[in-house]
Amino acid sequence: MSKFSPAIGLDFGTTNTVLARPKPGGGAEAQMFRHENEEFSAFRSVLALWQERDEAGLSTRTDAGPWAIERFIADPEDCRILQSFKTFAASKAFRNTTIAGRTYAFEDLLAAFFRKFCEHAGMGVETLPRRLILGRPVAFAGYNPDEALAAERYEAAFSQFGFTEIHHVYEPVAAAYFYAQRLKKDATVLVADFGGGTSDFSLIHFTRDAKGTVATPLAQSGVGVAGDTFDYRIIDAIVSPRLGKGTQYKSWGKILDVPGHYYANFARWNQLSIMKSRKTLTELGELARASLEPEKLEALIAFIDEDVGYPLYKAVSETKMRLSDAESATLHFSARDVTIEHTIRRADFEAWIARDLERIDMAVSAALTKAGLDETRVDKVFLTGGSSFVPAVRHRFEARFGAGKIETGEQLLSIAYGLALISASEDISRWTAQPGDSATIDANDD
Repeated sequence: MSKFSPAIGLDFGTTNTVLARPKPGGGAEAQMFRHENEEFSAFRSVLALWQERDEAGLSTRTDAGPWAIERFIADPEDCRILQSFKTFAASKAFRNTTIAGRTYAFEDLLAAFFRKFCEHAGMGVETLPRRLILGRPVAFAGYNPDEALAAERYEAAFSQFGFTEIHHVYEPVAAAYFYAQRLKKDATVLVADFGGGTSDFSLIHFTRDAKGTVATPLAQSGVGVAGDTFDYRIIDAIVSPRLGKGTQYKSWGKILDVPGHYYANFARWNQLSIMKSRKTLTELGELARASLEPEKLEALIAFIDEDVGYPLYKAVSETKMRLSDAESATLHFSARDVTIEHTIRRADFEAWIARDLERIDMAVSAALTKAGLDETRVDKVFLTGGSSFVPAVRHRFEARFGAGKIETGEQLLSIAYGLALISASEDISRWTAQPGDSATIDANDD
C-alpha cells in the first residue's frame, strides 16, 4: 500500500466525534458538517431513536449529532436520546438495551451512529477507504473496563462499513503525533488529553534528523475522570438535592435514607439514558409514596420519564464553560415544577472536583514513573481536549511542570489530525495500542 493510500482517522469521542484525512501534500483536514447555517467539524456523539409508521408498518428511525438533538427537542416523549454512550464500550455489564421494542448491543448503537455520521457528511459507504485509524482511550471509562471487549465491539461495528484494515491508536499518542509537527528540536513531550469520559496521558520522545521526526513512545497512563465527571459534580451538588438526594422515607416504622445510587446514575449522562425503565420508575414511585418530601422524588420521576436529560446536560455544560472565563456563573434550568437558578463560584466548583484533580495527578505520576522520568526531564506539555480549558486543570500542570512548558491548540481536532497523519505513515504498527503498555488509575469510587 502506498504511503498516501486512502485512509481516514476517526476520533470517536464521548462528547464529540471528528473524522480527518491525510492530505497528499502533507498535513490533515477534518470533515466538515453544516446544520442550520452553522459549519463545524466536531460532530456531537449523540444518537436518537424513535418509531414511525409507514406502509410497511411501525419501524425504528435513527439520527445523530445536532440532527438527533433537533429531533428529540421536537418530540421528546416519543424519542429516545443516547449521549456519552462511548462509556459503555468496555463494560462487561452492558450487554444490550431495548429501545422501541428492539434490542441493541453496543456495536449496533455505534454502527447506527456512524451510519448517520456518514450520511450527514455526504459520504456513501461505498466511498469509504479500506483503512481506518481509530482512536481509543488509554483507560476506558467505567468499573473494571475490558479493553479487549471494547476493541472487539469497535471492530464489529466498523467492519460493517467495509473497513478491512482497522488500527487502534491511543488518543494521546495521536495528539502527540500532531503536536510533533511544530517541534524544531529534540524534545520529550507529555500529552494530556482530556475527553468527556477519560483523561489520558502519553510521554513520547521526539528526535529530529535529516529524514524528519523520529518518535519513541515512553509510557501511557489514563484515568476515568474527565469532562463528564466535572458535570457530575455540578449536578450532584446543585441539582440532585432538589430531586430528593439526602431526603428520607418511612419503611416498616423506620426512617431511612433514600438510596444514593439513583442520584449517582442520574448525574451521569450515560446512566441517565437507561434509567427510564419500568423497574426503576416503579421503585422510585414506591419511594415517593413513602417519602417525607414526596414532591422531590416526584420531580425526579418526571425528569427521567420526560427525558429532560439533554436540556439539563446543556445547561450544566454551558455553566461549566462560563466558569473557565469568569469567577462565577449562574446555572439556569427549569422543568416541570422545578426551577434552578443557582450562582456557582469557581472556587466552589474547584472544591467539588478536587478529588478528581488528585486522580489526574496520580495518572500523570504513573506515566512518569513508568518512563523513569521526573518533571524536569519533560520539555513540553501539550494539553488538549475540552477540559483543558478548565483553569484548575491548567494550573495543576503549570504548578507541576512550569507555565513556560505548557502549550495548547486545536483542542477538539488534534487527535483526529494525528490519526490521519499516522494513517499516511510508513509503519503504522509502531503507533498502535499494545496490551499492557499503559498504567490505569482506578477512579470509580463514587
